[in-house]
Amino acid sequence: MAVAVAVTTAATGLAGTAFAGPSTGVERSAASAATTATVVVEAARTAAFAHTAATGVSQGDELHAQDVLIDPEGARHVRFVRTHNGLPVLGGDLVVHLTRQLAYTGVTGAADHSVKPATAEAKLTASQAAAKAAQVAKGDAGSAQLVVDARGGSSALAYQVTVTDKGSASTVVIDAVTGKVRSNTPDADEFLSPKLIDTLRERGETIDPATGTASADAGLLGSGVSGATHYPATAHGTGKTLFVGNVGLTTTATSRGHYQLKDPSRYGTETRDAKGKYTESFGAGTKFTNTTNVWGNGKTSSRASAAADAQYGVTKTLDFYKKTFNRKGIANNSKAARAMVHWGNKVANAFWDPTCNCMLYGDGDGDMFKKPLVVLDVTGHELTHGVVEATAKLEPTYVDQDGNQYGEPGSLNESLADIFGSNVEFYANNAKDTPDYLVGEKLGLQQKFLRRLDHPSLDKLEGTIDYWDPSTYYTEVHAGSGVSSHAYYLLAEGSGKKRIGSVNYDSPTYDGSTVKGIGRTKATAIFYRALTRYMVSTTDFHDARVATLKAAKDLYGANSTEYNTVDKAWAAVNVTAANTPAARH
Repeated sequence: MAVAVAVTTAATGLAGTAFAGPSTGVERSAASAATTATVVVEAARTAAFAHTAATGVSQGDELHAQDVLIDPEGARHVRFVRTHNGLPVLGGDLVVHLTRQLAYTGVTGAADHSVKPATAEAKLTASQAAAKAAQVAKGDAGSAQLVVDARGGSSALAYQVTVTDKGSASTVVIDAVTGKVRSNTPDADEFLSPKLIDTLRERGETIDPATGTASADAGLLGSGVSGATHYPATAHGTGKTLFVGNVGLTTTATSRGHYQLKDPSRYGTETRDAKGKYTESFGAGTKFTNTTNVWGNGKTSSRASAAADAQYGVTKTLDFYKKTFNRKGIANNSKAARAMVHWGNKVANAFWDPTCNCMLYGDGDGDMFKKPLVVLDVTGHELTHGVVEATAKLEPTYVDQDGNQYGEPGSLNESLADIFGSNVEFYANNAKDTPDYLVGEKLGLQQKFLRRLDHPSLDKLEGTIDYWDPSTYYTEVHAGSGVSSHAYYLLAEGSGKKRIGSVNYDSPTYDGSTVKGIGRTKATAIFYRALTRYMVSTTDFHDARVATLKAAKDLYGANSTEYNTVDKAWAAVNVTAANTPAARH
């Protein structure tokens, strides 16, 4: 399995350039990395313009490198975003694939057509576009920026506008010629969809997860600084959480006997108190500080209890990605992950916010949602949205008037968040939140979980689906996530009955076939490589099948059991080469 070594270089301007190398832990010098990255980027850019029929790159396009990945087996991959005549191109992202010798081997692109719009002259003014966006998204519009919208198989000149309301933001795209609303998409990925919240209200069901402090984990707890003579210094404290008992937290001693909930061993990762504000500025949050280095009391009566859960979940997620894939931070740029608890007034949700670049947790509405959504797999799920944003940037195809998202790329995004969120649980292996293939099992729901990967349709709240069919495009993204989540579970654990830990699983197949799993470690490696190398913003389930097959070929070979099992797992959820739609959404 490739181990990515994160490098940030001034020479290339690439934050998080990853050089995958053998798992010896040997890193290249920054100068060597910069030189290598520059050469690879130029080779990929040249190849993209030399193979226009495949890449869709044409005159007037400029390619801006976002990431470089160099695999130990020799392949090079460069992820680009595109501008056309200086205008950003929506849906213009692509990954160019090269050999060790920098020869072109292929491309994964969101648009395989020329992105040149039919006209370069806008009929709407920027102020008219901003006014329409504000009306559509019901908020305050920022300035309108001209872009090329190349999504959906054609290109048009458009305005992109950010609209904000009570700390939430939406990106609205308005056709610059016709004035038509081309898209209106929430920027944040909320854990609970509007549709689910409505369903819970209709059923009179509440989310009231059990809380309480467990016994301290041996070897994890402590307080103070070992041998420190200079401040700030690394300290080791205790989190008395709502959901996972007493846990060890690495904190910062700001002076003798004074501590801050900030982890210097993990890039300065920190949790702050939003104090009921609808702010997307982390700097506006209040630092958690004390003189005991004990955070929370296991109850909601202490504001620090939720913060302890959040900090624990964020650091465990960082550790999972670092120790499993050597991914250094959410964006692989060795920067802090951040969280704010007590966000907004009676907000019954939690979400990754790309504007803030942080996790935001509400306290619940006090009625249907009794407690903050700071459970471990929620944090792993939402931070994975940050990883997806930094890589493939999968987006929903459309959003309805209530804010529910639809389309297979959005469903795949939710699925990956569930897959890696579950893996965070397995990595943490906490006795108070035992690892499983269930999502939201700590929320106190009547059906005992929110979603599950082995048999997704057992979720009756969201109506999650087990298998693909042509109508999947019209399925809300959390419900649609079941297709690829199911394929992942089959790849990892196989079909049929199985008991893992304290949970009984029974995974069906569309065609009645039997799938023998290859293990969670290998399945997760395949899905991660597929995400980082072979997925782009428009990747749907059939594209994801191809991406995971390519990843399995890279890691284990085209004739391997792993490769063949990937194919069987997708066939078992009715995603095959034969039923690939001729017209893609």
